[in-house]
Amino acid sequence: MDILNIPESPDTPAVNLDPTTGIIEMSGKSLPENIKEFYGPIINWLTAYSTSPQPQTLLRMRMDYFNTASSKMIMEILEVLDRMHLNGHNVKVEWRYSVDDEDMLESGEDYAALLNIKFDFIACQ
Repeated sequence: MDILNIPESPDTPAVNLDPTTGIIEMSGKSLPENIKEFYGPIINWLTAYSTSPQPQTLLRMRMDYFNTASSKMIMEILEVLDRMHLNGHNVKVEWRYSVDDEDMLESGEDYAALLNIKFDFIACQ
């Protein structure tokens, strides 16, 4: 399985999915024109990875903004990770947010309330 690396653009986040380390990183803004086209390969990669994951999988999220359509795709990503957790794999989310961005903190808390995965909330400058 290959690393999936998508560079950040003005409308899409930077994404780095590394099957050798189990670290998944997403950061930036998410308001792509075609939501399925952008997030489809990410969800497909995660689904394939989930069949034989590393002993620990860590999702590092540091989103500045995401629109409603993106929030649904983020939930799909988190649901794949939640299924991994429910199947006995060690999965954790680091939800990073700007110190002054209460909306992003609340978004992370909303996701955490719906899932079984451990969330760590990390305030950043």
